[in-house]
Amino acid sequence: MNLFFFLYTAAAALLYLLALPFLLLFALKTKYSQSIPARFFLWRNPPLAKQGIWIHSCSFGEARAIRPLTKRIPASLLRLTTTTQTGFEEIVKQTPQSRYLPYEILLFFWLKPQKLLMVMEAELWYLLFFLARRRGARTVLINARMNERSYPRYLKLKWLYRRIFSQVDAVYAQTLEDKVRLEKLGAENVAVIGNIKFADREKPSKHLEKPQGLLVCAGSTHEGEEPLVLEAFKALKNLEPDARLVIAPRHPERFGKIGTMIDKECKLHQWVYQRYSVDKSLTADVILIDSLGELINLYAISDIVILGGAFEPVGGHNAAEAAQFGCKIISGEHYFNQKDIFAGIEGITIVKKEALAEVLRHPERLSKSSIRREADLQPILREIENVL
Repeated sequence: MNLFFFLYTAAAALLYLLALPFLLLFALKTKYSQSIPARFFLWRNPPLAKQGIWIHSCSFGEARAIRPLTKRIPASLLRLTTTTQTGFEEIVKQTPQSRYLPYEILLFFWLKPQKLLMVMEAELWYLLFFLARRRGARTVLINARMNERSYPRYLKLKWLYRRIFSQVDAVYAQTLEDKVRLEKLGAENVAVIGNIKFADREKPSKHLEKPQGLLVCAGSTHEGEEPLVLEAFKALKNLEPDARLVIAPRHPERFGKIGTMIDKECKLHQWVYQRYSVDKSLTADVILIDSLGELINLYAISDIVILGGAFEPVGGHNAAEAAQFGCKIISGEHYFNQKDIFAGIEGITIVKKEALAEVLRHPERLSKSSIRREADLQPILREIENVL
């Protein structure tokens, strides 16, 4: 052990103590009622069983993206962690050995020896890698990315990331640009294999009957995007009276708020409003998708997909899920977290948010999307095989 380890640990412990009052306050909110007690107080969050293959993914999208890997790991060895409530709801479907990842300082008491630790994308926690490695695990960063927007901030803390990467045995990056940036931050043994979100795209869990008329799906929308979509749909509806719109907010805690907003807008224009959890017929003019796991089924029957998370500076979402069905995809400009995915898809229409209504008014001008880039999972699968 070295001086950096002791200083980092002391700083993490001090930060934990200072944050305790705020953590207790935030734990009262529905959004964090499970994750904060589990992550910061180990409430109903026992350690993972020993000597398994452990994959950590931050959120819902990443938790779904690891399915091509979890399918190839023996059920008795599979260990999964996440940091968000929606992520946990996804991983618990894959194995009972699913947990919230505790805050770093608690890992001293919580982390048990594992064969392999694979961490998704940009979850760079020093003590996570250090303790896992010290207790016998091979440590690997998979689907690693370093977008152009975030890179300057990481460079300012290059001294820290060099220490973190010194605890990572191998890195599998999405693009050559990611590889170069990660290496400048201190990463070694970096290979480019593409984005694993292309490797095994989620398939529909059931077949939905497509309603008559043009079906527009606004998927994974964020704060500020739903009013924009409704305004654009109004322009389309004036030209295509049979057009229908489904809106699927990214975060479940916003369902109530967005439902109230849609209801008000529909009354204003004399449109029929429907909540999908109440009526799954898709016969209304505007339908709120207020349940998880349905978006892929809706993409399969949609004519046009307005992909959320990019009309506001969120970073975008996985366009491959819609592109596999040949949907006409419209995205905003702020897709900086999804550049590799977007580069591997043809036919996505990128617009400024002010221009969304004008573009949607002319659906015949939009191109159908198609996927032209895949990922190579073999290097990661070899990592798994080597520890079995």
